[in-house]
Amino acid sequence: MKAFRLDELEAERAANEGAYLQFLRERNMSVGLYALSAGEHDPQKPHDQDEVYFVVSGRASITVGLETTEVARGSVVYVPAGSAHKFHHISEDLRVLVVFSPPEA
Repeated sequence: MKAFRLDELEAERAANEGAYLQFLRERNMSVGLYALSAGEHDPQKPHDQDEVYFVVSGRASITVGLETTEVARGSVVYVPAGSAHKFHHISEDLRVLVVFSPPEA
């Protein structure tokens, strides 16, 4: 078993001074913690993998393709591989668990 604590992952991500921390990588998936501050620009580009976002905290909008929705703690969003997507109008610091399948390259 592998078990993780969000507070420890957040501390590790912050110590590495990056918006994204991959903390689990297996044959069929990888999982990471993504963080964007309120008002920050999301620089993402489409990925070659399917993604699932689980919003741990914060508030923002996300656009996937031509669809936009608001997200907050507890929101789950699926992003198909190759789809343009971005978080925007980030009104509260955003912390998101990201699952890639297959694993992010």
